[in-house]
Amino acid sequence: MPYITILQILLLISQFAVARTRRRVLRLLQNSEIGRIFRFAPDDDEDEDLDWNPRWARRRQKPDPNRFPKVPSDAGTELMNSGLFGANPAQVVTSRDKMSLGKKKKLAWRIMERELAVGNSATEKLNNRVLAQGMIPSTQADMIIHYDEPVYSGQFSDDGNFFFSANKDYHVRMYDTSNPYKWRYYKTVEYPFGQWTLTDATLSPDNKYLAYTSITSQVCLAPTDPNDMGDPYTLELADMGNGRPTLTQRMRFRGPFNIWSIRYSGDGQRLVAGTSGGSIVVYDIESRRSLHRILGHDEDVNAVCFADSSSPHILYSGSDDTTLKVWDTRSLGDSRAAGAFVGHIEGLTYIDSKGDGRYILSNGKDQSMKLWDLRMVMQSGDFERIKPQRRATREHHFDYRWGTYDEDDWYQDPHDNSLVTFRGHKVLRTLIRCHFSPPGSTNSRYVYSGSEDGKVFIWNMDATPAGVIDVFEATKNSRPFPASNMDMGWDNTTPTQWRTCVRDASWHPSAPMIVASAWSGYGMSTGTCTTHSWNDGAKDDDAEPKMGARVNEKLEHDPEFYARSSNRYMRSRMRYR
Repeated sequence: MPYITILQILLLISQFAVARTRRRVLRLLQNSEIGRIFRFAPDDDEDEDLDWNPRWARRRQKPDPNRFPKVPSDAGTELMNSGLFGANPAQVVTSRDKMSLGKKKKLAWRIMERELAVGNSATEKLNNRVLAQGMIPSTQADMIIHYDEPVYSGQFSDDGNFFFSANKDYHVRMYDTSNPYKWRYYKTVEYPFGQWTLTDATLSPDNKYLAYTSITSQVCLAPTDPNDMGDPYTLELADMGNGRPTLTQRMRFRGPFNIWSIRYSGDGQRLVAGTSGGSIVVYDIESRRSLHRILGHDEDVNAVCFADSSSPHILYSGSDDTTLKVWDTRSLGDSRAAGAFVGHIEGLTYIDSKGDGRYILSNGKDQSMKLWDLRMVMQSGDFERIKPQRRATREHHFDYRWGTYDEDDWYQDPHDNSLVTFRGHKVLRTLIRCHFSPPGSTNSRYVYSGSEDGKVFIWNMDATPAGVIDVFEATKNSRPFPASNMDMGWDNTTPTQWRTCVRDASWHPSAPMIVASAWSGYGMSTGTCTTHSWNDGAKDDDAEPKMGARVNEKLEHDPEFYARSSNRYMRSRMRYR
């Protein structure tokens, strides 16, 4: 009898293990190409298994093709006509506009009027604003900066005099861009003992310090002064005041955390970090300790930012739990958000504030970007009531790192309180970033985002496309094939084809120029920062350096980048045919 009992127990354990393995395989197939080909249906006895529940197996019929948000957006059109997001050219009617002049000729005429100082001061001011928003950068690259590892982030300072690129090799390169058309290499700082990659970087408001992070709980703080070659300072964000987190703190916050996002406050006195485990950390730089660590989300916080560029009080956080939350740093003691934005049905990859304390932009793994108005925020109590009912709360999330998003999975959240939804780009492989265009060089007219297909997408505020910069086309084959056939791409595949994923982009605050920071190369195993300016469609010019210049990370001309072919390249290509 005991032997029978033992055998029965072993049999049950075996069946349980098989069932668990099967479910793991099904979860793996959930977003893979294989799963999309076969579309297996679950067994009848698994229909009520909420733990498994893949979306592609549950689907019974094609969704409504008209479920996507209207384009052009009515709310976005109102914004474009309000004056908050640029001037409406239709309201700026002049004698030349009444003539049958094309867009380029009208733009050229306005440039001439600016140079000749035609009209009164009000007309000149309006003309300059309309002129600025008409100069959208083009695909043709002015300069291609090559790096040996993918670039994760690249941004101009608020005054445009400084640019930094944060790379997978744990280095941040700094450049003097006071002349945006003639960059100068500044210095390089390193993150010691980093894990996998640098995740984020942010400049202090006075441009004197750069804070940058890896997948750890530490922030490196480096002076930007090129003459200061000392090691960066290390800030431990897990330090709550006694030098190291207590056992109680570790138990409360489920152990140590990793930083995905870091931002300076407007006064430069604090840092805010979005971390793994759903927590948000507010750190005081002067006292070298964390003031708050709150469990604000159910999943990782991928992005944080302050609402107002001049105030440290209102804070936003975007998470893999599909929500964007609003916090008041003056009342974080109870870990209760001031409100929430609901509308994304997959995790958020990035958020950006317009800096006016009102408008916020977010990118989501549901392949959409959304504009929000703080006045439309949902109160925390209301959010907690609807949270259990949300489909996005109950379902397994799309694994954007490996899968291809199925548009049939997209639906409109019934509680969506966003203002405008933008679509067309691809938020895959990595945490793609989005931004508002600056007031100086674009009259705040546009929003834009990187994309996994190697492009920068630019939209008007009504969600209609304003322009596309094809970084893949601009950089394709702009460096030699890898010297060793052992070099592998980002997904551990042999890099036989040039691929580009634009992870970040930055519009210069006073010049018509965008810098795209990308994983770009054979198998996306290397990286580029490319400068794209408005050039009226010209393929080349007489300036120096020539358009399309290929340089290394220190902006040095390298003949290797111009090698079209070599025996080593041909042997490598033949080896993989």
